[in-house]
Amino acid sequence: MKKFFFIILLALTTACSNGFQKEPTVATSGFDFLPTSTTGQIIKHKYYALSYNENYEEAEWTAYISAKKHLSRAQRKRPYFIYDPLVKSKSANYRNYKKSGYDRGHLVPAGDMRFSLDAYNDTFFTSNIAPQNHEFNAGIWNRLEGKVRYWTAKYGDLYIITGSILKPNLKTIGREHVVVPNYFYKIILDNNKNNPKAIAFLMPNKPSEKALYKYVVPIDTIEKMTGIDFFPKLNDALENQLEQSSSYSEWTFR
Repeated sequence: MKKFFFIILLALTTACSNGFQKEPTVATSGFDFLPTSTTGQIIKHKYYALSYNENYEEAEWTAYISAKKHLSRAQRKRPYFIYDPLVKSKSANYRNYKKSGYDRGHLVPAGDMRFSLDAYNDTFFTSNIAPQNHEFNAGIWNRLEGKVRYWTAKYGDLYIITGSILKPNLKTIGREHVVVPNYFYKIILDNNKNNPKAIAFLMPNKPSEKALYKYVVPIDTIEKMTGIDFFPKLNDALENQLEQSSSYSEWTFR
């Protein structure tokens, strides 16, 4: 009996210390618009999905929902980068980046996953990083990530696809020959049934002081460069309309 009451007391103490709160989750099984994969190796983590390309030792795309209710400025301790346990072919070792001159650039931003410790930590799988020029990573790429959070607050939940243009004969780093992309892309879909809209950015992996809208391109352009169908489950007419446009008039830039 004493043991029983001790267990109950321990459970209550733990619950009180956690404030009876559970961390929110985003299940990738609920995603309606995962892109196609050129490799057949789609990895579904709890908070985001990715398509891993073993030939280049990085993801060809990552996908997640930027949810308005999950916007957070919670402070999180940065963990070490680790192998992705779900990549069967084994994701690249973080040591490939050592003394390479390139940042371990996040595809799914850690800053978008501050709402949950688990979500935040999962962005530090090496399957979620690619070599980025430091000034690019800390500059215009960081500005674009911040703009996504701004648009999430303004428009509501958005669907985000991020990746790089992977192709043969690019520069590589480390013993595992991790490819250094020349270009990164980010595609944003607002699937509001009353006013669906999308916008895509294609950016060279180098410093830039240009305005973000200077890098807006049609989604079709990125599809032709990658061989990926980004929204295969959208209504065909809507998909064609959204993917052919390079207009950014419906997106607020400030």
